Amino acid sequence: MKTILISGLIAGGFAAIWGCLMCVGAVEVSMNLGMAIGYLTMLIGLSIVFFAIKRRRDVDQGGVIRFLPALGLGLAISVVAAIVYALMWEFTLSIIGIDAFGQKMVEMMQEGGATAKEVAEMRDFFTTSYANPLFRFFITLTEIGPVGLLVSLVSAALLRNPRFMPARTAEPA
Repeated sequence: MKTILISGLIAGGFAAIWGCLMCVGAVEVSMNLGMAIGYLTMLIGLSIVFFAIKRRRDVDQGGVIRFLPALGLGLAISVVAAIVYALMWEFTLSIIGIDAFGQKMVEMMQEGGATAKEVAEMRDFFTTSYANPLFRFFITLTEIGPVGLLVSLVSAALLRNPRFMPARTAEPA
């Protein structure tokens, strides 16, 4: 349980940093580049899933782990990371304000050549659906959730093979 919580806190915190920096204005990039960097930081942060599963396999279980227990560990870490990510997003929105964030998104759409209808739909989305904290929390979870699932699946599939990156043993001097 300790591994799950610590790894999830680290992964979720790392994944959330980029979005927080962009929204408070510390970093200015285009919407597409911002999304690409955001998902890259999620992937880097969630790479801790791989190392947690490897540690469980090599240290706690003598070099062997089955797919389902490895997947379960990865998914548990990913859930904690997703909750941390969503909570940090809520904290960021409380600082900048949901109206300011909505306006910034609308401006980015306009700069990207969105139609008046698309801009109006986005404004409506921010004043109705996204203003609901439960809806917003769920939407934020769906940003990082698929990345956590993918990292967990790949890590469990690779590490179930004891010959893949086996633990190093100390060689006698």
